[in-house]
Amino acid sequence: MPKDAPAAMTAPAPDAPPAFAPTGLVLIAPLLALVLGHVLSNALRTTPGIAADVLITDLGVSAEGLAGLTGSFNLAFALCQIPVGVALDRFGVRRVSITLFCTTVVGSIVAALATGPLSFLLGQLLLGAGCSGMLLCPITYAARRLTAAQFGLWSGLIQAIGNSGMLLSATPLAYLIEAAGWRAGYGAGTLLGLTALLFVILLVRDAPPAGPYPSLLRDGREVIRLGLSRPLRAGIVIAFSSFAAGIGVRGLWGGPWLMEMKGLPRTETGNILILCALAFVVGPILSGMLDRRFGHRRLILAAGHLAAAACLVLLVLGGPSGPLGALPTSWDLTMFVAFALTISVQPLVFAVVRSAVAPEQAGKALSAANLSYFTGAAVIQSASGPVVAAAGIGAGLLFLAAMLATGTLLFLWMTRRRA
Repeated sequence: MPKDAPAAMTAPAPDAPPAFAPTGLVLIAPLLALVLGHVLSNALRTTPGIAADVLITDLGVSAEGLAGLTGSFNLAFALCQIPVGVALDRFGVRRVSITLFCTTVVGSIVAALATGPLSFLLGQLLLGAGCSGMLLCPITYAARRLTAAQFGLWSGLIQAIGNSGMLLSATPLAYLIEAAGWRAGYGAGTLLGLTALLFVILLVRDAPPAGPYPSLLRDGREVIRLGLSRPLRAGIVIAFSSFAAGIGVRGLWGGPWLMEMKGLPRTETGNILILCALAFVVGPILSGMLDRRFGHRRLILAAGHLAAAACLVLLVLGGPSGPLGALPTSWDLTMFVAFALTISVQPLVFAVVRSAVAPEQAGKALSAANLSYFTGAAVIQSASGPVVAAAGIGAGLLFLAAMLATGTLLFLWMTRRRA
């Protein structure tokens, strides 16, 4: 256990897994099938980042309007966290994941056929609801089968593999949009969703947790109670701004910054964003290794998030109107990759949350963390729209950096006694 973990987290959960949990093909095959959902989720939520300009034109909305439309994905995602967490503990991973994949496929079809803001909004809401448990499903599946020590590393691996979905929404999506339009991106998401659904049906087998079950209202209150409990509170706070900054950069304003502010074509923008996506894949693995090797989880989380905020500030300083002058594209590439690497410490929040509760509460506790991630994303990403409309994309990126730094400093303040 890391030296700076809260005291409440140091005692083993009363129903902890055995000292050694197998990680062979019996675990890995269904886990990879479930992780395909997280790959799909990342691809779909970051699609507007490379298609923002054509979406604005075709849907007849402003940049502020597009921020609101894409923010609805995160809002639906956040609102579904409690129902998904309750369902995982009540019905099991298999049934929940099949339902989520079906919803996501329908959402992809609606988004691909959207003719205006309202139909695109419906697609985003369906996609947000369907993708709301695509990380929770593999995380919960692993949490119920691994020890706390093993789970710390595997949570990073799950996040890393899932983040590879951002590779699909970078250069490959840029070429697809140039060749067939932005609707083809959601069409490709439909095909990927159907493929992943088939693998889940064939490979995932788990029995729903044994009853009797408490009322749904009581289960919902338990998710909120866990999220507000003292051991989880600081992690919930940093999660609120953490994912919002990551998805705000990679899923919305990163592409427009490169295309509008730096004048890059879509394919070259995709090439930079694909390297950024690779950093999002490698980063969680590195953070899991650092955590397992050195501990000091509090310091790793804080240092990574503050460094990510600094990268956004430096990116804007090197922009066309920045005090450093218009620096070359290599500067933007460096800052995007460094941002992705440093903010990728965020999966450690799940490890903190997992170690604080018993296995039968894992679904609810992890959904509380995810609720904070995506509530923050919905609020902060939507708020970035008016900032960009008033002062430009650079101001929007600085706004994300300020939110990230504020959340991190609050996290440090709330954990100062335990440190």
